[in-house]
Amino acid sequence: MSRMLRIVLGMLLALAAAVATAQAGGRVTILYDAFGQKPGFTRDWGFAALIEHGGRRILFDTGNDPRIFAANVRAAGVDLGRLDFVVISHRHLDHTAGIAHLLSVNPDVTLYVPKEPFGIFGGSLPSAFFRRDASLAPEERYFGGHPPDELVSGTAFPGARWTYVDKTTEIAPGVYAIALVSETPGTREMRELSLAMRTPTGLVLVVGCSHPGVERIVEAASAIDPRVRIVFGGFHMPAASDAEISRVAGALHERWKVQQLAPGHCTGEPTFAHFKKVWGAAYRHAGVGSVIELP
Repeated sequence: MSRMLRIVLGMLLALAAAVATAQAGGRVTILYDAFGQKPGFTRDWGFAALIEHGGRRILFDTGNDPRIFAANVRAAGVDLGRLDFVVISHRHLDHTAGIAHLLSVNPDVTLYVPKEPFGIFGGSLPSAFFRRDASLAPEERYFGGHPPDELVSGTAFPGARWTYVDKTTEIAPGVYAIALVSETPGTREMRELSLAMRTPTGLVLVVGCSHPGVERIVEAASAIDPRVRIVFGGFHMPAASDAEISRVAGALHERWKVQQLAPGHCTGEPTFAHFKKVWGAAYRHAGVGSVIELP
């Protein structure tokens, strides 16, 4: 067999494999969470997942500890150098601490993050936000009385290639970052991104902590496609009452017709138990190390 024929054959095989993966729907590998029993993985509070969908490899969040994140990535056989992009749901460290390891492996990867005026991802704010007083001496005034138009904040991860998102945005064909702001006491004004991906049978939706409320996130996703096939991630209900758990389950199951659930992270043990009863065979275990095939 000639060298050229071998090259062409190799390209055809690679193309066939990519098509087969796309047709199969892809998969989600849970890289970080505090439950599960797969050998070789360390449990810790936090969340991270690798989404393989439509020929793309997307990292969603990076967990709570760079060393544990790195070890779980190795245990899963994941190559962080082969990512199309990264989505970070929000600024809390149990979703962002592993960025340090990620950048040591793949410093040029693009990270989609919530747009905030100040925070660990950097940002900027118009200097017009503060009042001026010209009666002060120059040394008593900000920037000597001549501030720049924009005040640019630093970042906890210098060199990172941030792309800021402040509204629902199609970041790749059929892949959407949904941006919402929490109105919940304790996390009010928290900006958070969720990830929605089109499939022929509906949306795959990945959430981080759902600080804005999982119902609001599903509602926003339904504007892209009313068919929500499966929801992964944390629902922020670890201390929710039985009545609240039942209400949210009813809204997701009856109003929004969510077909499958794979909850994790901060969803809460009583919420796991109730959702498992409601969804039955359509409930997916999503502990650390789990691999869930996508529709």
